[in-house]
Amino acid sequence: MRPAHIALAASVTALWGVNFVVIEIGLDHFPPLLFSALRFLVAALPAVFFVGRPKVAWKWIIGVGLALGVAKFGLLFTGMSVGAPAGLSSLILQVQAVFTALFAFLALGERPGRVKLLGMAVALVGIGVAAVDEGGSSSLTGFVLVIAAAVGWGVSNVLTRKAAPPDALNFMVWVCTVPVLPLLGLSLLLEGPERDLAALRALDPVGVGVIVFIAWVATVLGFGAWGWLLRRYPASSVAPFSLLVPVFGMSSAALFLGEDITPLRWCAAALLVAGVALTSLAPARRDGAVVAGAVPAAEGADRVAAGAGAGAAAGERSPAS
Repeated sequence: MRPAHIALAASVTALWGVNFVVIEIGLDHFPPLLFSALRFLVAALPAVFFVGRPKVAWKWIIGVGLALGVAKFGLLFTGMSVGAPAGLSSLILQVQAVFTALFAFLALGERPGRVKLLGMAVALVGIGVAAVDEGGSSSLTGFVLVIAAAVGWGVSNVLTRKAAPPDALNFMVWVCTVPVLPLLGLSLLLEGPERDLAALRALDPVGVGVIVFIAWVATVLGFGAWGWLLRRYPASSVAPFSLLVPVFGMSSAALFLGEDITPLRWCAAALLVAGVALTSLAPARRDGAVVAGAVPAAEGADRVAAGAGAGAAAGERSPAS
């Protein structure tokens, strides 16, 4: 990769890491489900009027929209709202690489090799260490919800791979239209219309800035740049940069939010990043053989991110956050 493009890849991952801090700030202004709905609404409009008609079947757009938008982000925002720290959330979410590999085996017949199995085991040990670190705090519920969000991301990775959209931006924008109404409905049901209206009436420049940053900067600009890099370079060259997301997430949370990074959390981070790297970069297998031209697991999330506007780490062939 050219130095300028290496800098671009690192900048995008830094953007996604800092995005967890922005989410934390936004949760002080909005209920989590309403916040997530607004994020997708602003990301989809007005872009949906300029990207043309969907280029894949609606079943894939709806499936990815529900798994990625409603499940992943609904659970992530809710988990962070009930106490999961921003930095830890940026780290724990990367376990989606393990779930992606598992679901790819169940749904696509991709048998994980020894290296990938080792990576999955190491990542799960890292999750266990992180759980011990959080066990004595009130954020254990949030911790579990973030893991559940990673499950939703894994499902969306496999669905995105099955969809194989030829136009990542077109797919991303149309996927962003799907979660809006379900999230709004869940917000009215679970968070209540009074709370939602109060948040909208109290909307201030900070709240507007948070929505714009998450929707346009982190989602459209960030995933657009990531998709551009994936079109120019092999996924094996681009995908490893996504492992920097929790590094930037934890460091920015410590810097801007004053989050404490304990030695146990550093240990969990090292195990998770190592495990995700092994899981993501090991080639997929079918019927005991390496699939010709298979894309590393890390690409799926990257493609999901590039193609669905929501995430950045492990995944499948173009089927991305």
